[in-house]
Amino acid sequence: MNTDNRATDELINNWQQVNAEVAEACKQSHRHIDDVKLLAVSKTKPVERIKALAQRGQRDFGENYLQEALEKITQLRAEAEAEDIVWHYIGSIQRNKTRDIAEHFDWVQTLERDIIAKRLNDQRPDNMTALNVLIQLNIDDEESKSGCTPEQLPELIATVKGYERLQLRGLMIIPAKADTDAFARTKQLFDEVRQAHPELSSWDTLSMGMSADMTEAIAEGSTMVRVGSAIFGARD
Repeated sequence: MNTDNRATDELINNWQQVNAEVAEACKQSHRHIDDVKLLAVSKTKPVERIKALAQRGQRDFGENYLQEALEKITQLRAEAEAEDIVWHYIGSIQRNKTRDIAEHFDWVQTLERDIIAKRLNDQRPDNMTALNVLIQLNIDDEESKSGCTPEQLPELIATVKGYERLQLRGLMIIPAKADTDAFARTKQLFDEVRQAHPELSSWDTLSMGMSADMTEAIAEGSTMVRVGSAIFGARD
């Protein structure tokens, strides 16, 4: 077996194992497997590996680095096996990046400011469906992390839900490792928003949990886990 085939087999085995772990976490938490989506975080990984997973049914892929992502998206959308990929932008967003993000991605998980929301809305092409967005919440109020604070959340939601080309779907967090109840607190906030805004029928996504803590996140109500290293191995 050559090196490429061996690497592909390892990739598929990893992906199948992660899916099995998600299924087991759902079973332990008395949740249906369809309630939790696996986002394969493919930053720094070559298009061949993304394509290999897409051929086996993985639909959602997350990218952090815009220029790298645009090259992958352009290449893979021309290939039949990968044209149905759903692309999630999960990196930080500067103002000069919003047009490319609005024009090429299906989801944005790192919305934290109104000015970025307005630019994404204004720059989303008319011939595309609304851009799915998650508000990144800085649940621990860490200075080194992006995201709006829980106190800022109501105002940002009130603004974003008014943009016609954005579909507000929920929250995303990257909690501090020492914060053992961040998932539970975020789920509580998520539910409070749902109660306060019954008109937000699209409010259905809680993106929390990664390779090391997805079981705990699923137990607390996550609907999307973002997994990179457990599928693709260490970052290149």
